[in-house]
Amino acid sequence: MAEGFARAYGMDVLHAQSAGLAPALGVVSLTHQVMLEKNIDLSDCYPKRFEDVEGDVDLIVNMSGYELPTLLGAHVEVWEIRDPIGESEDVFRQVRDEIEQRVKQLIERLRSRKPAGSEAISAGAQPAVAEVDTRRRPTRQ
Repeated sequence: MAEGFARAYGMDVLHAQSAGLAPALGVVSLTHQVMLEKNIDLSDCYPKRFEDVEGDVDLIVNMSGYELPTLLGAHVEVWEIRDPIGESEDVFRQVRDEIEQRVKQLIERLRSRKPAGSEAISAGAQPAVAEVDTRRRPTRQ
């Protein structure tokens, strides 16, 4: 979900790739469904291992609920997000909406750090990569 929102709203300031240390086998169909309600198609998204991430990583957003090993010297931001797997459609929508708001806030923070006159990404330059660890974790009560 975070990768989809980041691609939809923040391509001018980041290059999002979702990855985890122990990724799921696939994206749950209910995730696809609730994201389509926001006009975001995740059909080209799939769970990846962190090792499969392309390019340098500046930021990791950890939603796994677990401590991460130090990875590539990237800054780690922890988001306490409920895992909706096995929950109702309503829970998926609540989680989707929370992730959407957090991604928007992250994008606004990144935009506020951009130097003046840098609205356009120069040819060949890659924006910062924001990683999201979506590894399956126990549901918090």
